[in-house]
Amino acid sequence: MLTWFIYDISDDKTRKRLSDKAQELGLYRVQMSVFLGDVDINSADELAIFSEDEIDVSNDSVYILPMCQDDFNKIKLIGEAFDKALVNDEIQTFFI
Repeated sequence: MLTWFIYDISDDKTRKRLSDKAQELGLYRVQMSVFLGDVDINSADELAIFSEDEIDVSNDSVYILPMCQDDFNKIKLIGEAFDKALVNDEIQTFFI
């Protein structure tokens, strides 16, 4: 499932550990504290548990947001945007 992973973390080391974990699970950085990718439910749960263990819940915040393909297709990218093809779970094959 397409999943957004967004965080606001005050500690540099914690922020780095969360970013590394997101990338390890196959998410792509689309902004400094925003990741997006196609992950299974187990990976999303793993990321949630990892995040909960790592952050200071009184100061930090983490959002893990699933997104359906129809809504993803409606995204408007303006300016220096991410490559939608990197995170799109639709596989398109072309034969020449």
